[in-house]
Amino acid sequence: MIRYSEQKGIISPSGIKSRTGKNTEDIVIPEICVGVYSHHLFEYIIDYYPDLRPTQIGYINTANCERDVYKINFKGTPITFYIAGIGGPLIAGDIGDLVKHGAKKFIYFGNCGVLDSNIEDCSIIIPTKAFRDEGTSQHYIPDSELIDLNPKYIPEFEAVLDSFKMNHTKGYTWTTDAIYRETEEKRDYYKANGGVCVEMEASIISAVTKFYGVDHFTFFYAGDNLDAVEWEARSISGLTKFEQKKLIPFLAFELAHKIDSLSRRD
Repeated sequence: MIRYSEQKGIISPSGIKSRTGKNTEDIVIPEICVGVYSHHLFEYIIDYYPDLRPTQIGYINTANCERDVYKINFKGTPITFYIAGIGGPLIAGDIGDLVKHGAKKFIYFGNCGVLDSNIEDCSIIIPTKAFRDEGTSQHYIPDSELIDLNPKYIPEFEAVLDSFKMNHTKGYTWTTDAIYRETEEKRDYYKANGGVCVEMEASIISAVTKFYGVDHFTFFYAGDNLDAVEWEARSISGLTKFEQKKLIPFLAFELAHKIDSLSRRD
């Protein structure tokens, strides 16, 4: 049992480190933040799109790695772009650190496993709720089996997908923090109750952004298939079908641009 507490944490987010290795509260970042879990896609954008004017802000430091944080500009919209931490504790820490420097709207995208073999490999999935089969979110909001996802921006994102002539699937996601404990029993339960995919961050993103009072949107591109007699890897490897995956960051950037346009209108 996880004991929920409403008290302030003993340790507060330390924020982004500058390239000198120091944490500084003087760093101000664009309020729309796009996080990508794939370092292949991150590096592809930074290396091959100089027209986005990528400028390194600093990095997020964890015990055994550093993940770069950049500022880019997409169609006049400033965006914080970074390599997102994989798994609940890391993504929760990321959000706290980025909020400290001014982030208010988070867009996350990454690979997921599918619970329905009819979902096409690399196709887009928009989750609407998440099963909380993990521990981190329980520290940010009280326990529940399900948590709402993407309360904002689904129509805007669907418009982006329409403009790219891309189909998508909607449904619940199963967020777990134990990838080697994805059993057939659990798969069948979550699938029977509306689950279409499985991943490691969505329920945490929803809980933590709610805790900090900021917005979120998360979407996936389909990878491995759990809906089979034997597990099928399909495109779970980062470089598999990479030509197809190269388009996916631009879905997030287009959504960021739409969100920015809505904010300016308000």
